[in-house]
Amino acid sequence: MVIFNTISSFLLAAVLIVGALQTRVSGQNCGCTTNQCCSQYGYCGTGDTYCSTGCRSGPCYAASQRSSNGNRVSDTVTVAFFNSIANQAGGGCPGRGFYTRAAFLEAARSYPDFGTLSSADVYKQEVAAFFAHVTHETGHMCYIEEINGASKAAEYCDKQNTQYPCKAGEGYYGRGPLQLSWNYNYGAAGRSIGFDGLNNPEIVARDRVVSFKTALWFWMDQCHGIITSGRGFGATIRAINGPKECDGANPSTVSARVQYYRDYCNQLRVDPGNNLRC
Repeated sequence: MVIFNTISSFLLAAVLIVGALQTRVSGQNCGCTTNQCCSQYGYCGTGDTYCSTGCRSGPCYAASQRSSNGNRVSDTVTVAFFNSIANQAGGGCPGRGFYTRAAFLEAARSYPDFGTLSSADVYKQEVAAFFAHVTHETGHMCYIEEINGASKAAEYCDKQNTQYPCKAGEGYYGRGPLQLSWNYNYGAAGRSIGFDGLNNPEIVARDRVVSFKTALWFWMDQCHGIITSGRGFGATIRAINGPKECDGANPSTVSARVQYYRDYCNQLRVDPGNNLRC
């Protein structure tokens, strides 16, 4: 009787193991959604288990996002720092509750060089600069979309751009933390991040992680090198909105951006450096 039970238990365990192996094999063909990673074992999800070591596809990131002196972006963008900006959005602001630190940090995992590389001064300057522009562009994270943006949709279609042609009925006006604009930016951001920027630009105003990713995508492409090479905050203003603000075009908005930058550098206890205006 004891032998029979032992054999039965062994056979049952074997069946369970085979079943588990079959489940794992069936999970190895990842068909993850845009915001999910395909893990080293073939499963979809988010977080370190899926997006770090062995990640096969999706928004994978390095196991460690620390710089040479041990910094993580979450160490710099603390709850207090983030909320000092976001909490200034009024209760009626569409961005209140949409822009969250958790969404920002999840998006930042896809850009491990942001706010981590170089010296302590430089990575703090980068964080201060990024959030200074976010603050100005969104009114302290109040706005998700450009005010009256839909009425200006035609202004943001570059018909000469054949790589990312405008789609009828879609508007490529400002959306997200850095107010992503123009068909060529929506198209390129979508291709890099993994969404259909030309046919579905509205996702930038609906998905908070995608929204932050578009801002970080633009930042890393256009502004990251400016800060890390020491060219100064003023050059990032030129990269973001140069023709409309720089060279005397709108000195008051330049001053506003610079003031936010100085404020955030002060919070992070870092010197803002030189060349603050464009």
